[in-house]
Amino acid sequence: MAIQPEPIRLVVGLGNPGPRYAETRHNAGFWFVDTLARRHGTEFRPESRFDGEAARLTLPDGDCWLLKPMSFMNKSGLPVRKCADFYRIPPAAILVVHDELDLDPGVVRLKLGGGHGGHNGLRDLHRHMGGPDYARLRVGIGHPGHRDDVVPFVLDRPGRDDARAIEEAIDTALDQIPALVAGRWDEAVRNLHGGGSKPAGPKNSEEAR
Repeated sequence: MAIQPEPIRLVVGLGNPGPRYAETRHNAGFWFVDTLARRHGTEFRPESRFDGEAARLTLPDGDCWLLKPMSFMNKSGLPVRKCADFYRIPPAAILVVHDELDLDPGVVRLKLGGGHGGHNGLRDLHRHMGGPDYARLRVGIGHPGHRDDVVPFVLDRPGRDDARAIEEAIDTALDQIPALVAGRWDEAVRNLHGGGSKPAGPKNSEEAR
């Protein structure tokens, strides 16, 4: 059965904690929620019960929680599960923001459910959430061209042009958060998916993804 979109009540940014990873491609999810918090004048605070950092976002059509798991990418699932259980948020009301090798820098796409595509953060989420029934925002970072190069690629900083394209795509996607919190999924999809996307390369299932 297809997942029915619900008003988003929790936005999760996936990434790795610490200055070593702060500006890497793999931390696109952290970039997104950090920028979202700054835009709306809220701050992340350590939340030990979730093993993460959390912030509360207040919008005209409802409130929403932001979460950055601090457990490293491959163990993102349990912090999300703990947060969702504490606030009684169902999977369909969760938006997970993550880096996407198979989209070019500058491209962002919304998706309901589906597989993890080799992304280990999503893989762990599937395990702890009991399946894939949550929303995703895929932030394109491009592909290095060969799967053997994926690990160093995602754990490195993007070049200047790619970084600018990713930041601009994030800004565009941020504009759709009020619609998603209000439950206007179709509107957000129309606004983000106005143009076609170009595949960025083969999928990969290496551990760092």
